[in-house]
Amino acid sequence: MHPEQVIAEVFGLYEQHGTADYIGEAVSQIEHMSQAAQQAVAEGFDDEVVLAAFFHDIGHLCDQRAENMGGYGVVSHERLGADYLRRAGFSERLARLVEYHVQAKRYLTFSQPDYYAQLSEASRRTLAYQGGVMSAVEARAFEQDPLCAVSVRLRYWDEQAKQANVPLLDLEWLKAKARRLLTAQS
Repeated sequence: MHPEQVIAEVFGLYEQHGTADYIGEAVSQIEHMSQAAQQAVAEGFDDEVVLAAFFHDIGHLCDQRAENMGGYGVVSHERLGADYLRRAGFSERLARLVEYHVQAKRYLTFSQPDYYAQLSEASRRTLAYQGGVMSAVEARAFEQDPLCAVSVRLRYWDEQAKQANVPLLDLEWLKAKARRLLTAQS
């Protein structure tokens, strides 16, 4: 697919569904995604990480027929979103960061016992659908992954990206980043 078609399709999901409630939180889907990306920008991360932060919950938007987590979004949204982005032509690194944001939550609830208490009610409820707290074996394997550290950062941004009345990032600016990455991939 041509980069312009991909951008129209992917960002079209935000235009179509972005104003929807972000699953038990005080922000919309697009406000949540924008705030996560803003934090990646503020910490100086590259375009792939910024877009992964923006796209991390796209799985809630790209398959409206998927199984629901008791009113808290789509089951396996991290895999649905990552696979959708792979098919669209985004890099494996970006797709894996989207996929790993749930693994990072499971990891943090294992490795930092106080992390669970910091989770929103919605994040606590979805943890059970997402495999629960990681085992020690799973955690050791996750720590060996080269994307572990940035996945953990993305997870923190995800948790913090729930503030009301934060201005959105310019979508044209994000589209330009996506265009550059997609053009470089092809």
